[in-house]
Amino acid sequence: MSIVFVPKKLRGKAKINQETIQRLLDENDQLIRCITEYMQKGRAVECVQYQQILHRNIVYLATIADASPDDTPPITSCSPSKASTPALNGHEETQ
Repeated sequence: MSIVFVPKKLRGKAKINQETIQRLLDENDQLIRCITEYMQKGRAVECVQYQQILHRNIVYLATIADASPDDTPPITSCSPSKASTPALNGHEETQ
């Protein structure tokens, strides 16, 4: 939830932990799926409420990220090996 929606007396009091962040990320995933589904059905008007919630969550997560100390080590990503790469569109790559 964006800091805009938190009462002034509660700002800075929330306990931010990995569980809270993951819950918001999962919620955002579900919101994006709902928005996509409604858009595909031509029901753009119904998307607005979900887009507002998604925006609020993203702003909140960005606020947390901006307030986090920069001393945390960056997450490194490894390039996936061909054996562990999932097939695209249900088709396996052949050589």
